[in-house]
Amino acid sequence: EMHISISGSAGMGLAEALGIPFAQEVYSTRAAVSRLNPETDVVIELGGEDAKILFLTGGFEARMNGSCAGGTGAFIDQMATLIGVTPAELNRLADQADKIYTIASRCGVFAKSDIQPLLNQGAGFPNISASILKAVVNQTVGGLAQGREIAGNVLYLGGPLTYLDNLRKSFDEALKLTGVSPENGLYYVAYGAALQCDSRTFPLTELAERAEQYSAKGSYITTPPLFASQEEYDAFCARHHANSAHIQYIKQPQGEMFLGIDAGSTTIKAVVTDADGNILDTMYQSNHGNPVPAVRDYLTHIYEAYPDIRFAGSAVTGYGEDIIKEAFGIDCGIVETIAHYTAAQKFRPDVDFIIDIGGQDIKCFRIHNHAIDNIFLNEACSSGCGSFLQTFAEAMNYSIADFAKLGLFAKHPVDLGSRCTVFMNSSVKQAQKDGATVENISAGLSMSVVKNALYKVIRCASASELGQHIVVQGGTFLNDAVLRAFEIELKQDVIRPEISGVMGAYGAALYAAQHTHGQSRLLSADALKNFTHTVKTITCKGCANHCQLTVNSFGGAHTYIAGNRCDKPLGNHAAKTAYNLYEVKRQLLQKYRSNTVTEGQKTIGIPLALNLYELLPFWHTLLTKLGFNVIVSPDSTRKLYLSGQHTIPSDTICFPAKLLHGHIEALL
Repeated sequence: EMHISISGSAGMGLAEALGIPFAQEVYSTRAAVSRLNPETDVVIELGGEDAKILFLTGGFEARMNGSCAGGTGAFIDQMATLIGVTPAELNRLADQADKIYTIASRCGVFAKSDIQPLLNQGAGFPNISASILKAVVNQTVGGLAQGREIAGNVLYLGGPLTYLDNLRKSFDEALKLTGVSPENGLYYVAYGAALQCDSRTFPLTELAERAEQYSAKGSYITTPPLFASQEEYDAFCARHHANSAHIQYIKQPQGEMFLGIDAGSTTIKAVVTDADGNILDTMYQSNHGNPVPAVRDYLTHIYEAYPDIRFAGSAVTGYGEDIIKEAFGIDCGIVETIAHYTAAQKFRPDVDFIIDIGGQDIKCFRIHNHAIDNIFLNEACSSGCGSFLQTFAEAMNYSIADFAKLGLFAKHPVDLGSRCTVFMNSSVKQAQKDGATVENISAGLSMSVVKNALYKVIRCASASELGQHIVVQGGTFLNDAVLRAFEIELKQDVIRPEISGVMGAYGAALYAAQHTHGQSRLLSADALKNFTHTVKTITCKGCANHCQLTVNSFGGAHTYIAGNRCDKPLGNHAAKTAYNLYEVKRQLLQKYRSNTVTEGQKTIGIPLALNLYELLPFWHTLLTKLGFNVIVSPDSTRKLYLSGQHTIPSDTICFPAKLLHGHIEALL
């Protein structure tokens, strides 16, 4: 017989089912630390989906994350997946970093939105890896400490802080101390649970039998299945296959050929067509954070497969438009909306609504009188996009294709609603604990993608508002489960071309055929053999901004510069503005910033932030006339912002309000 108790986020349900005591994890951690490290003042613990700071001295206080898993182990896993490495490799890459980028850590999707442009601009993996770890530190310190200082003896617990030494170093640098990571840091909660066992004992064999018989009881909300039978699915496939009769394929180049490229956030797509839009070749693959090698390899393949091909024009669209255009001599760039509309018209000339779900974006266009009448885009959040599904598929060790197939015939899809990725992560975990199968979760996620697009991005009151002739595009709609969920939600059939995943590239090729003639500037087969791509980071000295520039060089002949806030580093010598109102305003405010102090008078500090910046002349004059010395805080800088981060009492206030704390800290 033995004493036993269970702790942890999934422990309560298990403890109830097995009839054994449950120990709350905060108390378990505290008990273990009190026994093993009694000198500890603060405990920082990061787990898979939770984060905790325990203040043990000066009054016990526990700070925990809520339903958002930003800045935890799950966040690090997501970011490592995004750049194609394991968390351990991400940690090793951070050793080589020489620069830190600002990356959001509140939400994994926001962080992707920060990282993807850096990848597309050629930023190095070491710097991005170190920036991800720094983001975790910022989220923990700013989001959980909430104004209470982390000082004294600090203990690091949990998997991320045990396995990732560079994460510990980043915490040490931010907190200006040296924390301790105990050898058994992974097991402190379990050890604390053991210390809290009560006097009851349980036969070991009986516990083993209970555990074998235990299975989570399903208590989740379900929705009707996507397909009731194989016959229904076969009819669905036949209907959508018939929609692609408008496209013809050719086996060899015929006269002038045209290349269209869609350099998306997570994938790269390309289509080669003739002047009539007949397709010779297509490509759809992950860009692995850098679209340049993918395009180079594809062009090499085309030149080897069709030695006599002659390109008369080329066009590129998407996130990576600028870098691809410069690297390979693409003739023209095209806005994504126009590319997708051009392609959709090929399949449905009277199309009145287009929805495109890509890797990190959702684009919807309302068409009226053959012109784009309204555009709906997801703004800050990419929940419900392709990467949303891909992240969950990879977390469950499935390819996205296999994961999608699992949901087609699920009997009881989980109703997950339409929520943010990180919140959804918790919902999926809870559904798994309640007994939901992978099949039911897959189907439920497909439905969530659709609901997010309809009710969070388009914000339609009902699905009937969209239109009567709808064309769906984007790689996400190659997923039959998503397409079926979309039709069920709309209660009508839509058109999905079989080239749905490459419609942006196809539209770019059609655009090139309409607007370019003669000989394309596209790199030739010989030029491609000597193609090289190198990346370096420099600091621009053109003005006080000191922008961090990423310089991409292509064989010395061409360069592409990213990270600039003006045209100076591009060598374009943009015309100087005759009148810079903001500079004039700043100069006028300077006369109130002398910070002179007269002995014998009391001093008042004015933080130069929020509306105090605008009203500085009023407050300075008023307080001076009342007989006070007036001291004004310095200009806003990144360093000044970070200096006040530990005093922020809430993680929900806006950035300007957070910046105010740095100004107050500078005055103190």
